[in-house]
Amino acid sequence: MNSPFSIVFCGTPDFAVPSLAALLSDPAFSVKLVITQPDKPVGRKQIMTPPPVKLLAEQHNIPVLQPNNINEQAASNKLQATSCDYLVVVAYGQILSKEILALPKIAPVNLHPSLLPRWRGASPIHHALLAGDRETGITIQQMAEALDAGPILAQERLPLNPTETYEHLRQLLAERGAALLLKTLKAPLHPVPQDAKNVTLCAKLTRKDGEADPSRMSAGEMDRLVRALTPWPGVTCPINGETVKILKTSLSEVSESIPLPCAKNTTLFVAELQSPGKKPMSGAAWMRGHNK
Repeated sequence: MNSPFSIVFCGTPDFAVPSLAALLSDPAFSVKLVITQPDKPVGRKQIMTPPPVKLLAEQHNIPVLQPNNINEQAASNKLQATSCDYLVVVAYGQILSKEILALPKIAPVNLHPSLLPRWRGASPIHHALLAGDRETGITIQQMAEALDAGPILAQERLPLNPTETYEHLRQLLAERGAALLLKTLKAPLHPVPQDAKNVTLCAKLTRKDGEADPSRMSAGEMDRLVRALTPWPGVTCPINGETVKILKTSLSEVSESIPLPCAKNTTLFVAELQSPGKKPMSGAAWMRGHNK
């Protein structure tokens, strides 16, 4: 029997967990080291919270490294001391130097949740929904110095439902991506250069991206915004003189929804929203409370 491929895994959020779990459960791989972001304060009480990837690694007694900067000398030395066949990167959150990318014996590989070269960057799932793309997918790429510009090793396409939401799509792509990652690493690599003519870019999102204006946006644009940016950064919108967070919408009337006039003579139906400091409620319940 061939010895397992040795892996150094870089990843941080929930999205990376299925890939790490798949590598840990497959005897064809041996995870030697997990690198993730530092613990950070979360919530109103600012409780120091470890990344999901760290929790999984610790459950399997895998050494964990949490450098503020992976390219600093101490982290680099630890990496050099951990020989690996593959450096696997899934939603890690830091840029890796060319010296680190050169460390694995076979290749540094990255799982990216889009059909590269479309949506290179930090928010590909959000932007596929914002743009109204009819399909998205997973790309396994061999990493290069330029962001998301490495040659493609494998892709899986996925049609997009017109009512798809970020949270559901993120989980679906995480699971599909984990399966494609393992399949790709077990086979001989055949890198194919990306088509530079079809590159599109997407930046990291901010709260300002979620500020909606129905006087300038159509119902379709508003609906895409809510499906793409919930829960983060969230969509805020003025309704009846109050700025609320919109949580669920529809382009047709649904139970307990309220109509919201939008640009181009279109109407969005708000099914769930939230006033500042209050609990989420249906559009109709919110309206009843404001009509008293």
